[in-house]
Amino acid sequence: MRRREFITLLGGAAVAWPLTGRAQSERVRKIGVLISTSADDVRGQMVAASFRQALNALGWTDGRNLNLDYRYIGGDAVRAKTAAAGLVSEKPDVIVANSTLALAAVHKETTTIPIVFVVVGDPVGQGFVTSLAHPGGNITGFTAFEFAISGKWLELIKEVAPELAHVGFIFNPEAGPYAQKFLQSMTPMAPSLGVSLMVIPTHDVAELDRAIAAIAGEPKGGLIVNPDSFTVTNRGLIISLAARYRLPAIYAYRYYAKDGGLLSYGHDVDEPWQRAPAYVDKILKGASPADLPIQQPTKFELVINLKTAKALGLTIPPQLLDRANELIE
Repeated sequence: MRRREFITLLGGAAVAWPLTGRAQSERVRKIGVLISTSADDVRGQMVAASFRQALNALGWTDGRNLNLDYRYIGGDAVRAKTAAAGLVSEKPDVIVANSTLALAAVHKETTTIPIVFVVVGDPVGQGFVTSLAHPGGNITGFTAFEFAISGKWLELIKEVAPELAHVGFIFNPEAGPYAQKFLQSMTPMAPSLGVSLMVIPTHDVAELDRAIAAIAGEPKGGLIVNPDSFTVTNRGLIISLAARYRLPAIYAYRYYAKDGGLLSYGHDVDEPWQRAPAYVDKILKGASPADLPIQQPTKFELVINLKTAKALGLTIPPQLLDRANELIE
């Protein structure tokens, strides 16, 4: 009897030992995250926290079975290149790239590490993936917008400020090379709305200042701001310059209006960050980016800052107030 008891105990221990070993040897996964803003930007801090919380809900906890490495590029191409090279050298399991600038930088550094992009315009046209349905390669993710939306920007700013005669479109060529596709939608509409378009590329803060001053120098001027990581990073300056020169301006993202911009119309910018962790989870569990289709925005919102409208002496039409998803007072 004692011999049988000993064998039974030994057998039980033999089963238990490997289980203990597996629990102790759970591999910690590395996720590198390139965020388009600067590290002290409230928006960048918010998306980093949101991304981490969404991963927690899927069973991935930073410091336990996950190591999250955030790098902030501040809308700067040189900083993006340095950050991308640093992340790739760490050999993470997945890289999350926020913005075209971030994706372009990391795409040059690796063709093997899986990449999930967040808020990137025209990934097919820019050569990052072969198609939306079948990305191919090591990249998949979540796009930012349909380019036809720029025609709506032009209509909305004219509706808010009917006297507009000149509208400036500012963009950063490195951070937003897709700006020309926005222009393809806006340009044919401009004459029918009685406005002329001023297309002004800006490469740095000094050029940004001069560009907005030039737009203000035209009678009855207004401003449309391209959604790219450079303009997002410098949104505080853009909003303050628009206020100084009393320029009606429209932006792509809600947080511009929250920060004092006149109005915004575009996709819900938080949505891609809420959905991206599911793709990261799938890849960590063995899925290939090549087989995960590119996802497009599903929610769009119009936000109007009534305080800014009042400061500019503008009366928002009642029909536009009714259509707004949010009014800031």
